[in-house]
Amino acid sequence: MPVGDVLPELSVLISAVTLLLAASFMRERDQWLAAPGALIGLTVAFAFCVAQLGEAPKLTFSGVWALDGASIWARLIILVAAALSVLLTPEWLRQDRRHGEYYAVLMLGTLGAMLLAGATDLMQLIIAVLLSSVTGYTLAAYHRNWPLSVEAGIKYFLVGALANALLVLGVTLMFGLFATTDYGELASRTDDGAQSMTLVAFSLVIVGVAFKLAAVPAHTWMPDVAEGAPPPAAAFLTIAPKVGAAIALARFVDLFPQDIPWRSVVATIAIATMSVGNLGALGQNDVRRMLGWSSVSQSGYALMAITVLGLDPYALPALLFFLASYAVANLAAFGVVTQLRGRTNLADYRGLATAHPLLAAALILSFLSLVGIPPLAGFVGKLALFVTTIESGYAWLAVVALINTVVSLVYYLRVLAPVYFAEPARPMHTLGYSAAAAVVLCAFFTVSLGGLADPLWRMLTEATLLP
Repeated sequence: MPVGDVLPELSVLISAVTLLLAASFMRERDQWLAAPGALIGLTVAFAFCVAQLGEAPKLTFSGVWALDGASIWARLIILVAAALSVLLTPEWLRQDRRHGEYYAVLMLGTLGAMLLAGATDLMQLIIAVLLSSVTGYTLAAYHRNWPLSVEAGIKYFLVGALANALLVLGVTLMFGLFATTDYGELASRTDDGAQSMTLVAFSLVIVGVAFKLAAVPAHTWMPDVAEGAPPPAAAFLTIAPKVGAAIALARFVDLFPQDIPWRSVVATIAIATMSVGNLGALGQNDVRRMLGWSSVSQSGYALMAITVLGLDPYALPALLFFLASYAVANLAAFGVVTQLRGRTNLADYRGLATAHPLLAAALILSFLSLVGIPPLAGFVGKLALFVTTIESGYAWLAVVALINTVVSLVYYLRVLAPVYFAEPARPMHTLGYSAAAAVVLCAFFTVSLGGLADPLWRMLTEATLLP
């Protein structure tokens, strides 16, 4: 059990503890120094993850932790999302007397998402979900004196309490049926259990993981968190847990044989998630809430790849590329909201292209990538999803996803039309250089991931999913 196998996680954990202790003794005017400290910790963890890419896939720590292409690439995406979220934060929380502690909580949330991506034991999965959830509640309700933020934290907590209880119940049933929580042993025993009870236990675990993915039926927290959490925290919470949960779900469902109709369960959740998310976003006049519903719909697209996992060799690369493209595009959108000092009413975006053309360009790149317009990153991600789904015999699922994609154009254009074809209603003040740098980086990644899709895709095709 070499400690070197978890060096990225140790780097994040040590950074979180160090930042928490340092913030306790820092003067109010020095709290911002925790931000570069967090960036250093995330950079070190990123470097350790990159070093692991060259290693052979393996299970470590008595089989509860996977070092494979899926977990490593997912952790790289999570670390980049966390770093960009940190960049968005210092100027937003400048007036908060103790905001240094925020970075420690965000780092622990990052650790929870990373643990989700690598868990190969149901008990490890529970720990990862709980760590990600507890830190998420804190980040969502960080503006303690703002009712919307407190409401977001409470709703997140209530939905999470139910979903986590169902997850624990599902794991208990799994242990009762198969006398193990280890994925490797589960994979060899799932043929032996009663199919009806196995499907019940399977469905309960799926609901628990769907909570972190913001998928139906545990999706209702997402719009409230997107609206009420500090925008940098909302950016993080709509991305990092989702990436970890997608890999955790893919790893879990891959354990079960074909005679248990798990593909039908996941496909049904995919359709419900993308449809509910898009329909929920249609009537929104609050941009942040619209982004929350959009995030729900994007989870439905990710579930397409999980549905056909094992039927097509490109299902896993398609999932990873889609998650990366979604992460940078969604971060760009929340970055624009942050840079505009949290402006969230649709009317506030009138004439943005006139007042701040670069921010308007970043917003349009973000939305077009989320829709899947070439040559942006989202186009490659969605194209890979659609091709993989069709070639696996699920053309009907791809048709439903295509219809949902057309629907999503409507609510994105509701924002972009006044951005470019209306005059500013009032002056638009921006936040500062750190948030601006994050927006520029996100826009750059959104374009470059589309332009460099071929070499990245080649690397992703070598990714494996253990056990």
